Amino acid sequence: MEEIKFALDTFYAVMAGALVMWMAAGFTMLEAGLVQKKDVSEIVTKNLGLYSIACIMYLVCGFVLMYPSGSALSWLGVEFLDGYLPAIGSSVTLSTGLPNEDIGIPYGMEYSQQADFFFQVVFVATAMSIVSGAVAGRMKLLPFYLFAVILTGFIYPIQGYWNWGGGFLNQMGYSDYAGSGTVHLCGAAAALAVVMVLGPRKGKYGYDGSVNPMPGSNIPLAALGAWILWLGWFGFNGGSELAVASEGSAIAVSQVFLNTNMAAAGGVVAALLMSLIATGKMDVTMAINGAIAGLVAITADPLSPSGGVAVFVGAIGGIIVYFSILTLEKSGIDDPVGAISAHGVVGIFGVLAVSFTGGASFVTQLIGVIAIAGFTFVVSYAATLAIDSFMPIRASDEEQDLGLDVSEIGVDAYPEFK
Repeated sequence: MEEIKFALDTFYAVMAGALVMWMAAGFTMLEAGLVQKKDVSEIVTKNLGLYSIACIMYLVCGFVLMYPSGSALSWLGVEFLDGYLPAIGSSVTLSTGLPNEDIGIPYGMEYSQQADFFFQVVFVATAMSIVSGAVAGRMKLLPFYLFAVILTGFIYPIQGYWNWGGGFLNQMGYSDYAGSGTVHLCGAAAALAVVMVLGPRKGKYGYDGSVNPMPGSNIPLAALGAWILWLGWFGFNGGSELAVASEGSAIAVSQVFLNTNMAAAGGVVAALLMSLIATGKMDVTMAINGAIAGLVAITADPLSPSGGVAVFVGAIGGIIVYFSILTLEKSGIDDPVGAISAHGVVGIFGVLAVSFTGGASFVTQLIGVIAIAGFTFVVSYAATLAIDSFMPIRASDEEQDLGLDVSEIGVDAYPEFK
């Protein structure tokens, strides 16, 4: 019986991870559809590369940074940092021959360690994908990849350790079921830092500060990306239950699936209504971001609410993302896909909403938001400045005019339309 339970939970973790991995395709299609046609091949290349870099860096050092064994820095005698900085190590020896404690798992697992690594690593890639969309159209490829090494290998695992690895947020009672803060806010805070150094796309703003529309290349492709993300999110949230082989866990997984779906629906409807009220038309790009916003909003606690409450949580996310996208754009923050708003601003709401849906302390949740966003933003900003000092991160005006497909990739996504 125990072997069957172990096998079922392991299989569930692997399949949930596969669904989350499929979200990489969703981000790729979403971003490809919302950027200009001259930058599509470059955005596809960015996403293929960042996913691969995330997997390698998490294997090399990220996994054991996030899930260290023993006291964090006791071997240095720096006890006051315990819970804030994890031990440094490597998980490159991860194999079937190692017991759990040798790869730093701080909790008793009832599924294989390899399944746990796979499920965790696809979350890392998700955080980095958020950055990709926000910097689209003007960030050069090599510095982007170098930043991906830093975020996925060090920044994400350290703040992830605070929550899921037994760090200080976990000890305080911070609650974030599947990562509204740990994954989505982290990725958005990093994206905001890079965008502030990078600046807007050429032509996005007039000399008088007016905002010039830069329509996406393929709305059906962007919508396909949103549908893929919606599907993959069932693995993202549902897999975070980490078990399915008992009656209780099976019911919990079912509730998570239900709430995840209903929150996305609430986000779409709310964003469409806001667009209709404000402009007299229903903006499809706002509907797409409404779905993502609803999903991000419920991710911090997809288990506790009823289906009706989940719709309400998602709808608030859809309203927030509508106004956030417009506000950031007018403030000079050029985010071609609305990633900072959908994952960051709504991610903050999702984390704080747990104090109402899941009974968490509002103060503790707020501390978590400040810690995750503050740490990620400051380190990402410093890392971006450092990279820019020896490898310019911004494509020149001439390169942007030609399109990054020409200057960075050499392959046009739509050669027949040149």
